[in-house]
Amino acid sequence: MSARRFIATISAVALALLPISPISANEREAALTLNGPGLRIHGADVSRWQHPNGKAINFQKMHKAGLRFLMIKASDARSESDNIAKKYLYTDRREAQKVGIYTGFYHYAVLPDVTTLEALASDAQRQARQVIARLKSLGGYNSLDLPYALDLENNCVRYSNSNCTKYASRNFVTEWAKVFLATVRDATNRTPIFYSYPAFLENAMQRDAELAQYPLWLAQYAVDPFPELSAPGVKRIGCYVHSWTNSSCKSEWAIWQYSSCGTASKYGVPGNRLDLNVFRGDPKRFLDLISGTWSPGDIEFMPFNETTTIKLDYLTATTHDKDVMASVQVFRPDGSPVVTGEVKFFFPAIGEKIVFKQSVLRVANGMWKFEIKGLSAGTYIGEFRFTDVSNTHRKNRVPVTFTITQNPDPIVEPSPEPEVSPKARPGDSCRGQFKS
Repeated sequence: MSARRFIATISAVALALLPISPISANEREAALTLNGPGLRIHGADVSRWQHPNGKAINFQKMHKAGLRFLMIKASDARSESDNIAKKYLYTDRREAQKVGIYTGFYHYAVLPDVTTLEALASDAQRQARQVIARLKSLGGYNSLDLPYALDLENNCVRYSNSNCTKYASRNFVTEWAKVFLATVRDATNRTPIFYSYPAFLENAMQRDAELAQYPLWLAQYAVDPFPELSAPGVKRIGCYVHSWTNSSCKSEWAIWQYSSCGTASKYGVPGNRLDLNVFRGDPKRFLDLISGTWSPGDIEFMPFNETTTIKLDYLTATTHDKDVMASVQVFRPDGSPVVTGEVKFFFPAIGEKIVFKQSVLRVANGMWKFEIKGLSAGTYIGEFRFTDVSNTHRKNRVPVTFTITQNPDPIVEPSPEPEVSPKARPGDSCRGQFKS
């Protein structure tokens, strides 16, 4: 059956998957207490790892601890992992809803190793049909269900001895996600959720206005979730620019997975760790997501390919035994610094290849400092190149010419004692994360 016919068939019964809640909207809103970090609706997500040795979750304790929604791993592109997810799905959903916890579902995606867009779309439709079939086995959505989420966080499509030997292109990752999400949306009459983390969205995917129409479930840890203005998708310098980044350099997220190290026992979950989440918005907004009426609103997003100005602050070159030092700034049209991208030093690819090393440090928005090492005496013609993988800012370059002289009596400084990095303690992957 073609994808178009399949979608039409399922869409005909999609509304039947949305039974009307027996309680009023006001009662449902009142049940969604804002008792999570930052006065937000608090939730969690679970999979096989929250059932060590087949142990059950105490959902009464989970609800009493303040959790009001739960995302359950419901399907997986890998058959063995899919069967394990299915083992716990039905019970977890039923028992969570018994105590008034809203439930959602997520599908862990594995991208195909293909070379054509046709084969790519076929695989996305196949995994989407797997999700729709799993949802049908649950009896469809009910009034306590959040939409299905796509978990896309890995773009490796070929491995050798556990090492990735081939990654899907940014275009392929983006197109696969769009086909999958549209297929699920059209078949279920609800807008699915997209889950990933900021660096993946920026570096493994293209920016796309269609993707921005889906609610974003964003994972970022070690950011304090308790201040009301705290949010994921932030960098110390600059910002992540992807399909959900607005013109103020902030991520338009709907759910924030703020920790993978929640104290599981506090929430009635066997084992040691639990992923914790908060929902962005009030109870009415939460219920909009459940009803299928969620929309991103009128948001101004980051520009595409805006012009840039690049400036060489200084370049210092003296003798062959000293590093070349430089500073470069890149500006937006309004004179403010660029918020993403990178600058590197190059020699034009002509003549004899010049061997050198460079250390680059981004010290502020739009400012990079360089140490260029290993150059012998001579005159050099090179350039600093600014590029931006997100295509927010237009690439630019500034040429430079400098001369290094031979020091007849170089000063050899003693090498510093090497620093010994402290060994990580076993189980220390939760360092810096919030646990409740």
